[in-house]
Amino acid sequence: MELNRDNLKKIRSLIVFAVVAVVLGVNYEKLLILIGECVSMLSPFLLGGAIAFILNVPMRAIETHTPLKKMKRFRRPVCLVLSVAAVAGMLLLVVFVVGPELVNTLVGLQKSIPAFFENIRAQAEEIFARNQGIVAYIEQVQVNWDQVGKDMVAFLSSGAGSMVASTVTAAMSIISGVTNFCIGFVFAVYVLLQKEILAGQIKRLLRAYLPERPCQRIIKVASLAEKTFSNFLAGQCVEAVILGTMFFITLTVMKLPYALLIGVLIAFTALIPIFGAFVGCAVGAFLILMVSPVQALVFMVVFQVLQQIEGNLIYPHVVGGSVGLPSIWVLVAVTVGGSAMGVLGMLVFIPLCSVLYALLREAVGARLAGKTGTAGGPKPAPGRDKAPSSERTKTRGRRQ
Repeated sequence: MELNRDNLKKIRSLIVFAVVAVVLGVNYEKLLILIGECVSMLSPFLLGGAIAFILNVPMRAIETHTPLKKMKRFRRPVCLVLSVAAVAGMLLLVVFVVGPELVNTLVGLQKSIPAFFENIRAQAEEIFARNQGIVAYIEQVQVNWDQVGKDMVAFLSSGAGSMVASTVTAAMSIISGVTNFCIGFVFAVYVLLQKEILAGQIKRLLRAYLPERPCQRIIKVASLAEKTFSNFLAGQCVEAVILGTMFFITLTVMKLPYALLIGVLIAFTALIPIFGAFVGCAVGAFLILMVSPVQALVFMVVFQVLQQIEGNLIYPHVVGGSVGLPSIWVLVAVTVGGSAMGVLGMLVFIPLCSVLYALLREAVGARLAGKTGTAGGPKPAPGRDKAPSSERTKTRGRRQ
């Protein structure tokens, strides 16, 4: 290899890259701490970006169908206000619809819980009456109440300070969360009002510091990711509404209690892909159990049936179809994302895997097309493009 200027530049770059990789590998713990601190400082803006992305989905639909296309100066602010009002209105509608139902539920639980525990006590007395050995064993158990009292006093005296500290920490966390949300919301408003300008600035920045081909590739991948995540968000909301409506109608037809409350609760928890509805199932089963254990058992059977229909038919086609991901890979993405990052991983990994799936499919198609173009197609027979010797002689004679 010749040691010209280009080769020396490549060698220098490789040496610098190797040194940086070794330094980062040795000090990876400090690097992780630094990354965590940077994420903590940027958390209001990351939250603002997430809010802007969520609000951009309804705002784009409103801008497409708004009659204010000629009023360019006022169209964007009006559409933004309508988007915020739509999202806030949906939340308030759910609160006002579920609020009275929740109050009635709590009132009903106040009456049913004592009866439920009274029934348990009666059954326990019946069991003890039939099995005298259990009563004899309980009577043999001795409790040192003096030691129990001393332990409680020691716990309260040592835990009072930690309780106050925990209360102060919780209050500071709430204040910090509200502050971050306000800053993030303001940042989201600025981003949505100037999203075309920001997109143009980012493209100019990429073109200024990157070659044209990588720049176009980054822009294409970013556009694909934005489209996929938007479709996933819309599909997830549609799927949650479908599932909640199914539960509300089914419970109402079967005359099970708390139909509206359980339907709305399952619709909200169903925003967590595939496994979120089980949280609503647990709460719904507990509420119905306070009324009737038999109806709670019926509700569990109904939940299993509707969950199988939703998981095998509705969810893969609604959400998987919206992001262009086959059903089996939707399940894989949810499982891997939940194991890696919990609920956030379930929400992020489906559109992320969809983007990777689309890029891999494109790369595989291009590679197969390249191989087909290189090795495919029948080769012309040798000498076919050449005229016979007699014809060449006749043609030469005519020219002369």
